[in-house]
Amino acid sequence: MTTIFAPSTGMPPAAIAIVRISGPGALAAGRALAGELPAPREARVRTLRDPASGDHLDRALVLVFPGPATATGEDLVEFHLHGGRAVVAAVEATLAAQPGLRRAESGEFTRRALTNGRIDLAEAEGLGDLLMAETELQRRAALAMADGALSRRIAGWRTGLLGLTAQLEASLDFADEADVPDALLDDIRDRARATAAEMIAILAVPPVERLRDGVRVVLAGPPNSGKSTLLNALAQREAAIVSPIAGTTRDRIEVAVARDGIPFVLTDTAGLRDDSEDAIERIGMARADEAIAGADITLWLGDDPPPSPAMLQIHARADLPGRAGLPPGAALAVSARSVESVETLWGEVARRAAALLPKPGDLALNKRQISHCREAVEALGDVGSSDELVVADALRRANGALARITGDVGIEPMLDALFGKFCVGK
Repeated sequence: MTTIFAPSTGMPPAAIAIVRISGPGALAAGRALAGELPAPREARVRTLRDPASGDHLDRALVLVFPGPATATGEDLVEFHLHGGRAVVAAVEATLAAQPGLRRAESGEFTRRALTNGRIDLAEAEGLGDLLMAETELQRRAALAMADGALSRRIAGWRTGLLGLTAQLEASLDFADEADVPDALLDDIRDRARATAAEMIAILAVPPVERLRDGVRVVLAGPPNSGKSTLLNALAQREAAIVSPIAGTTRDRIEVAVARDGIPFVLTDTAGLRDDSEDAIERIGMARADEAIAGADITLWLGDDPPPSPAMLQIHARADLPGRAGLPPGAALAVSARSVESVETLWGEVARRAAALLPKPGDLALNKRQISHCREAVEALGDVGSSDELVVADALRRANGALARITGDVGIEPMLDALFGKFCVGK
């Protein structure tokens, strides 16, 4: 395996830049630039020089981490440099000139950690989400995955299922005429069903994509019902053009907002009406219908009842003459000029969003993990068979599906897509 290097800190300039080297040639590369290396895990100042020319590159802290007890499972050297662009570029160029070294690809350090058994696939996915986390809820969910919460749960399930499989197969091997005692088979069925029930409970938790992609809140209603004005008030910035001219909003306008650690995507839509002959406006209304169909929460700003009872009807522009009262069916009266009423609306939106999101402490799976967990549950549905061989096969299939969650089998096709989202130094 080749030796790789890359900065593991942000783009310079910065106070400090860390360049990480990992692989079988890491220690040799470190010596080539720094001379005598410090003792493992002890930071020492060294003068870095280009081994070809002898040029002084930087005065840096050097740390050595012998494998396999490192982040990547390989020998690893870190240079803690002064964070100027020229310094980092000079050190990188010198490393690239060393035989057997090359620049790391996106996510390659983490991929090596996976390959070398330092983390499993579920932990790697959690780390990827942690790097992208922008809200507190995203951070908590990703940290639980990166710290191995799901992996430990999967390991417990797999250990239990493997034990049941071993019991059943041992009984099949040694029982007369392959006749497994009913009491043993019933116990195996009960324990397998209990494991399936635990999986079903986790599958009932909203997926992690809800936290990553945000709760989609769509503002809908007829033209000039105050959608754009309310969007700007909710977003606290002028995101949409506001005009008394009907049909000003022709396309969807999306604004990402984080409130109390919850990510939202607010969408302003074209006004809906039946009598438009404007081709562009009709396209805008079609896109509005698409946004409503994909919404998690729809705020209906029309005075007439909403098209769906699931929509939250808002009595908007409540500050205008003749609109002070709350009409029948409307849940809230809101004025974009009233901070208090906008906050009240946010409170209702947050209350509804809470039911759509994983709660703190929940294990929130992603789509891939959910798919394999469902495979395991479906396989365990066959343990009720009267055929002992079918029961044994069900246990094996469930164990295989769980193994795919942590990457013990069948993971290669999706690794490029996963680690391609990581930064180069990770």
